[in-house]
Amino acid sequence: MKITLKGKPISTQHAYGQSGKIRYMKPDAKLLKYSYSVQARDQYKGSPLSSNLSIYIRLYFSDKRVRDWDNWHKLSMDSLTDILWIDDSQIKLATVQIMEVDKKDPRIELIIDEL
Repeated sequence: MKITLKGKPISTQHAYGQSGKIRYMKPDAKLLKYSYSVQARDQYKGSPLSSNLSIYIRLYFSDKRVRDWDNWHKLSMDSLTDILWIDDSQIKLATVQIMEVDKKDPRIELIIDEL
């Protein structure tokens, strides 16, 4: 199954803030997470998968800045819980391709397979 999530991917660092001991999701991150959920529901009409999964993730950014591969998944993976899978802990194999540039259409493309 292939799912495309439109919108500029944001890192975990930019999605969350902290005030004293309280950690919170920033408003723009909440909006993006909601948008990802709506897009996924539009593309996948089935029940959440319950088996172990493999996922191929391709990130398209709007610029060529250097990025770490591991900071870009929390928001998108959490937004797909109860839509594509019951819990993202079902993902047992993940492949990530980064540094793709599409200035006009930043997005995350996912290919999900049951193991």
